[in-house]
Amino acid sequence: MRYYFSARQRANGIVSTGLSVGLLAVGCTQMPTETRAPTNSARLVSVAAAADTTGYETAPPRDPNGIGTYYLGRQIAHVMGHEGASWLERSGRRQEEGTDILLRELQLKPTDVVADIGAGTGFFSFQLAKRVPRGEVLAVDIQPEMIAALQANKQKLKIRNVRSLLGTTTNPALPADSVDVVLIVDAYHEFDHPREMGRAIRRALRPGTGRLALVEYRAEDPNVPIKRIHKMSIGQARKEMAAVGLVLTDSIETLPQQHLLLFRRK
Repeated sequence: MRYYFSARQRANGIVSTGLSVGLLAVGCTQMPTETRAPTNSARLVSVAAAADTTGYETAPPRDPNGIGTYYLGRQIAHVMGHEGASWLERSGRRQEEGTDILLRELQLKPTDVVADIGAGTGFFSFQLAKRVPRGEVLAVDIQPEMIAALQANKQKLKIRNVRSLLGTTTNPALPADSVDVVLIVDAYHEFDHPREMGRAIRRALRPGTGRLALVEYRAEDPNVPIKRIHKMSIGQARKEMAAVGLVLTDSIETLPQQHLLLFRRK
C-alpha cells in the first residue's frame, strides 16, 4: 500500500520532514494527524498547580504536535481522534510494525487476562483474543466512537472473549490485581495524564506475575521515520514507569521500528 502526505501532514504530522516523499510512499508509519481528540483546557490549570509534586509542568509547546503539558521533561503528544480510525486498520500495518512478532514476544498463556489500552477499533484486541482462548481481552479506549467501532468489529468477527471498556484520561477502568498483561501500543506518549494512568495500570496488574508491555517508536534511532514527539527512549520510559512503581525487566528489540519494554511491579 502506498501513502501520500500533504505539506501540512509533513509539517505537523508524525513523519519526519527530513525524509523524502519517495521514502514516505514506501510504507512509513504515519497516523492521520489532522483528526485530534479535543484537549481539555481545564487540565492545564490543575496540572500547573501540582507541578512541583507530580512531575507535570506547563509551558509553551516545543513541538506543535504536542499539548502544553510536560511530564518528567517529556512533552505529551496530541491524541489521535476517532476520525482517523481507518489508519489503525491499514493493510500495511502488520509488515511495517511487525505485529506478528510482537504478539509472539508477549508469550501469552491461553488463560491470560490481557488489557489492550488504546484499543481503538480492536486491531490488536481481536488478535490477542485468539491467543487467550480460555482467557479474556479487556479492550480499553477513551473515545465512545472507537468503542462503537470495536463493538461492530466484534460482532462481525463473532469473537466472544473481548470485552470493551470505556476509560477516562486518568483511569482505564481495569479491575484491581487481575490483569496478566497490559499492552499499550504507540499510545502511552499521548496519555494526557501518564502518572495517573500509570498508577491505575500498576494496581490492575496481577501481583507477582502481571506485566506491562509498552510499545513505542525508538527515540534512539534517527532512522525511524517518525517525529521525535511520537518516539520514546528506553531511559525516558524507565524513568516514567519507576515514578509509578514499575521496574523494567526486559527490553526486546526484535520489532522493525519500536521498543517492546516489559515492566513489573516493584
